[in-house]
Amino acid sequence: MTTSTKKRLTTSAMIASFADEGQRTTSAPFGHALAGLAEQRPEIVGLSADLAKYTDMHVFREAYPDRFYQMGMAEQAMLGTAAGMAEVGLLPFASTYSVFATRRAYDFLCLDIAEPGLNVNVVGGLPGLTTGYGPSHQATEDLAILRGMPGLTIVDPCDSVDIEQAVPELADTSGPTYLRLLRGSVPTVLDEYDYRFRLGEAAELRGGRDVLMISTGLMTMRALQAAQELASDNVDVAVLHVPTIKPLDREAILREVAGDRLVMTLENHAVVGGLAESVASCLAFAGAGKRIVPIGLPDEFLAAGALPTLHDRYGLSASAIAARTREELA
Repeated sequence: MTTSTKKRLTTSAMIASFADEGQRTTSAPFGHALAGLAEQRPEIVGLSADLAKYTDMHVFREAYPDRFYQMGMAEQAMLGTAAGMAEVGLLPFASTYSVFATRRAYDFLCLDIAEPGLNVNVVGGLPGLTTGYGPSHQATEDLAILRGMPGLTIVDPCDSVDIEQAVPELADTSGPTYLRLLRGSVPTVLDEYDYRFRLGEAAELRGGRDVLMISTGLMTMRALQAAQELASDNVDVAVLHVPTIKPLDREAILREVAGDRLVMTLENHAVVGGLAESVASCLAFAGAGKRIVPIGLPDEFLAAGALPTLHDRYGLSASAIAARTREELA
């Protein structure tokens, strides 16, 4: 049964959203994008490690029950199974929480999937600080863990638009991919810009003479909000969205950092091993000495609590970003 013949499914009410009150959102964009693509791609299969409802894979499960595989709480087995499926011509999307895909099942992702270059798409929910559950579920170091894996494509989408457009491109990528999933009621932001997701390419969403914010994931939304707030202070902020962490669009970064603007990086990840260090190494290897102000999560296990409180505490909210920018410009 296809998605066109069913009522559009929503996400679980138990999933907290990082969306602001009154903000436009789209429910379960990944699940609907995958189910829609599967209508044209019969080789697509979905797997879950007992978390379909909480990674929006339940939408695909309801549309294509005979192509969905519930693997239970066995992430290593799930990735090993996905590798076998890819070997025989199927196109797996395997979903679980990021902490389990990276910390628990790293060896299977590396040797069963990446080393032979199989087209397995790993979908990791709760990346960075998108849950208040605490260190057991906060994947604050998943990019640092995975960036060194040869041949792995890593995508950190900003919003529902990014996710919907990224899914078919990930399916068309010949090797393994890792998607930092924004689940549930996901903000819809990028449709207000002349934007199209293109794998491996960064996109300038707005220009600005004073500050350049290089951002990825949900922090691009925060960067755009901070830029609007700073405009009231006559601070002109450019935002360069980097949805693909690997391969990194080095040409765009080197082009944008030229000049004397304040350069900041924004990521929903620890400052160790993520976007900030990727940008810093890009500049260093090119001989382009430039000071970078990193905005990200600290190198520590984070507290549990409500998401708005945690985002304020750790400097990820738009107001905190604007305040930090003013301090740097003072």
